Amino acid sequence: MAEENINELFKRYRETGDTAVRNKIAEKYLYIAEILAKKFVGRGVEYDDLRQVASLALLKGIDRFDPAMGMQFTTFITPTVTGEIKNYFRDKSRIVKLPRRLSEISAAVRAFTAEYEGKNGVKPSIREIAERLKLSEEDVVRALEVGGTVSLDGVASSGEDDGEHSLYALLPDNDDRYERLEIQDALRSAMKDLSETERAVLRFRYVDELSQSETARRLGVSQMFVSRMERKLLARLKENLKDSV
Repeated sequence: MAEENINELFKRYRETGDTAVRNKIAEKYLYIAEILAKKFVGRGVEYDDLRQVASLALLKGIDRFDPAMGMQFTTFITPTVTGEIKNYFRDKSRIVKLPRRLSEISAAVRAFTAEYEGKNGVKPSIREIAERLKLSEEDVVRALEVGGTVSLDGVASSGEDDGEHSLYALLPDNDDRYERLEIQDALRSAMKDLSETERAVLRFRYVDELSQSETARRLGVSQMFVSRMERKLLARLKENLKDSV
């Protein structure tokens, strides 16, 4: 089906809300949901359940997509479906019992963070949390990461940067959907080898979408330090992906 015909279908659906039109669009792009669902097989959830989550995400994406945004639907829907699947795993993981000490630290960090933010209007830095709770900064970072993941499709933007950075920007611009999915998986694996501080930088920048200045404040370092580390991290992740291209 030609791209202009697809755009006409989207336009008709946005104007009429006709579910028959939405279903026609969904049939064409169901393969994307199936491919993405298969990427998460082997992680404790049956494929049929993953396919259902991905299919529902596809429908949500169709509801949200507007051709006037200037991007192809395939570009838009991939991070949308992937994000919904990751949210599904994150929700499931919350019922899994954490190690007792980490659970206690996480609860203490959340309580202090809420109290601090209520009094000061901003969240405390990792150093401030560690000093107040008499913990190591590494333990604080681990506690902050409980229930959270780094989003590959997140964009960290601030006035201090040379533009915007996205982890998806590390991916090659090609039309091979299978190759792109393999590379995305390799990117996630590469991020597991980062240090606590490096993961904290990525978390603040790409999960919480904080500015470099705010990230630096929370880590107790300079904004220049964060800027340099972020660039090095993106370069290292890109280098680690070379074998997957």
